[in-house]
Amino acid sequence: ETDPDMPWVKDTADNAASTTGEMETVAVSETPPPVSTFEPPPTVVEFDYDDYYGVTESPPRPEPVSARIETTPAKSTERKSRGGLFFLGALIAGAIGAVITLGVLAGLGTFTEAQSTTPTTVATVTGVTTTSVPVTNQIINEVGSSVNPTAVALKVVPSIVTVNVFQEGTDTEGTLLPTGSGSGVVMSTDGYIITNNHVVADSTNFEVTFEDGRTYSATLIGTDALTDLAVLQISADNLTPIEFGSSDDLSVGDPAVAVGNPLGQDGGASVSAGILSAFERTVNFGDNSSLFGMLQTDAAINSGSSGGALVDAEGRLIGITSAIGVSQAGPEGIGYAIPVELVDRITAEIIETGDVQHPFLGVTIGTYLEEAPDGAIVPSGASIQTIEGTDSAAGTAGLQPGDVIIRIGDKTIQNQIDLILAVRLNRVGDEVEFEAIRNGESMTFDVILGQRPAEFGG
Repeated sequence: ETDPDMPWVKDTADNAASTTGEMETVAVSETPPPVSTFEPPPTVVEFDYDDYYGVTESPPRPEPVSARIETTPAKSTERKSRGGLFFLGALIAGAIGAVITLGVLAGLGTFTEAQSTTPTTVATVTGVTTTSVPVTNQIINEVGSSVNPTAVALKVVPSIVTVNVFQEGTDTEGTLLPTGSGSGVVMSTDGYIITNNHVVADSTNFEVTFEDGRTYSATLIGTDALTDLAVLQISADNLTPIEFGSSDDLSVGDPAVAVGNPLGQDGGASVSAGILSAFERTVNFGDNSSLFGMLQTDAAINSGSSGGALVDAEGRLIGITSAIGVSQAGPEGIGYAIPVELVDRITAEIIETGDVQHPFLGVTIGTYLEEAPDGAIVPSGASIQTIEGTDSAAGTAGLQPGDVIIRIGDKTIQNQIDLILAVRLNRVGDEVEFEAIRNGESMTFDVILGQRPAEFGG
């Protein structure tokens, strides 16, 4: 029988509504009328920027820092006249970190629970090719450049391992209980392997497995919670260290390939191709911690891929995958990696000393804003709001509240995040030249970086 109001739908015995709640099937004989494309206008919400940034309150202490190489904000170092410098309602406050607008940021190193079968952490990214190694021949053409995932996989996969973590059981035999898995990257022929701190944290025993099935017991050399990095070591021959590249040489839109072991699956590493979506992202995760200067990519990164490699089109390491963006609707196809420059600096110190001491400037800071000739408000430096005593690194060097730092070493500083990264890439005791604007005049200061105090987690 045909419904006169819906002539395009014809009921049949097989299409009768089910009482079991299953979806009804209908036979379609005619094209239905067009669906309206009307969308209601967006809701406009008033936003109080002063309240959000805490401008009217005393700024909190900044994240102290560790670092060595430039992040990638502005490619140009040319600066215009600073006669128009001014505070916008004071400053963007020094509450460094709350930049990400995603609902949740899931640190991948919460890794894959050994007993878990819940697939909700798997991100499906439209337009990104994901293959398990070995891969078939394919070429992904990007605007102005190209990447061959097959060639990248052949070069990189031998350097990728699965990191399995264990805890001792409560029985008298000391049985090891698997607690999760992540990924790791071979960095040297003497068996050093990079992974994430959150992959190995609170675990006592470790194994690494290569693509060809070789499995080795691993020793934890050291960790650094502040940068979410850790180093393991194995005793093995015929290792293939990954080639280190540079994230500073790349631009938004350049190809990026993620290689890791998502969801702790058997069969070794998998490869996913995408692009570099952004630089200098700030990622907030548990315990009010933040990772600064992160690379953002749309190459598929999933739980279990923590500690894996993000590489360029030549298969050179540009970052260690560490986090994914998640909203209430689920994974958003946004992945984050720790830039290789910071990885190189932190892992070198872990290997040398088994620990990391982070440099400390001893200031609270905010992003300083100035007005461009066309009236635009632009960030133009990191302004010192307070100095933690005359014996701090900043105080000893002669820096003062109100100084606007515009350069550290050869790194241009346009905002507070630039400053954090530039300091974090150095070591405790390094002498670094700072350039600052004071009362409209440019001044330089030789700053010997101090050590991050224990109360700041140093």
